[in-house]
Amino acid sequence: MALIDNHGRKINYLRLAVTDRCNLRCNYCMPSEGINFVKNDSLLTISELEKVSKTLVQLGIDKIRITGGEPFVRKDLMVLLRSLSKMEKLNDISITTNATVIGPYIDELHQLGIRNINVSLDSINRETFERITRRKQFDTVHNNLIRLITEGFNVRINFIVLEGQNEQDILPILEVMKHYKVSVRFLEEMPFNGGSKSFSTIKWNYKAILEHIARRYDFEKMVSPPTSTSINYKIKGHKSTFGIIPSFSRTFCGTCNRLRITATGDVITCLYGKPKTNVRDMVRRTEDNQEMISEILNAIGSRAKTGFQAQNEHTKTIFDNSMTSIGG
Repeated sequence: MALIDNHGRKINYLRLAVTDRCNLRCNYCMPSEGINFVKNDSLLTISELEKVSKTLVQLGIDKIRITGGEPFVRKDLMVLLRSLSKMEKLNDISITTNATVIGPYIDELHQLGIRNINVSLDSINRETFERITRRKQFDTVHNNLIRLITEGFNVRINFIVLEGQNEQDILPILEVMKHYKVSVRFLEEMPFNGGSKSFSTIKWNYKAILEHIARRYDFEKMVSPPTSTSINYKIKGHKSTFGIIPSFSRTFCGTCNRLRITATGDVITCLYGKPKTNVRDMVRRTEDNQEMISEILNAIGSRAKTGFQAQNEHTKTIFDNSMTSIGG
């Protein structure tokens, strides 16, 4: 079976948030005091996450990315990952993490065949890292990152370019990572920060980032899958590659193949849009998954064409959200 939206786009990729909690306090994601995290009984349980995942795989999802918050602050996460790894039609399980607490789980992830790990890392300078994250975890993150790379994981570093904070690290991170088989992806900043900062334009858009890199390096464009959110490049002589994700400019909407489900069960068909339905109460109400299937099909059948169109659904309140509560 294939999930096709109302614009003819095939939806085969689920971003599944397992928690809204995070042990860092990155200043572009939430205020320093944090946000009002939801109560535990509002979160989908592991068995509920399994049921939702299984249902969506039956509908045609073949890639699931586990997100948060920080997924590994959820102590029972490996139970879910073991279950997902047994689902026959699920071809790709990946995880986005800040790499602070992943260390004890690396060996089992390898054994389960979960090799695609995105590490959020917005600086390779300790002082800058601590200023952005408001926490002292630099050594732990760096050590776990190098371990993941050297132990054969397919690692992508997600670096959000923040005006006045870390633009000086764009070239150094490329220089440091040139020795490793890793992809460094630069993201435009998005205004999902719990209402702590608002903006309608950004200095560091994808063109500005590319022009900045071009002043130092010769590179060539790589061929990327049609559904890729990143435009990817190879620098001559580097083992690594780099990509740029126009997350604020939203140039990739025409081929979007993603569906999001938050840790509380909200179904989001566009990061910039309002939730379309919620599956938590349906899962708790009945063993029968027909209602959930019907609601998900309705949501996918009424997707906005672009992120700009989706933003119009709630223009005044959209950026009150924090990235940690909408699942990254």
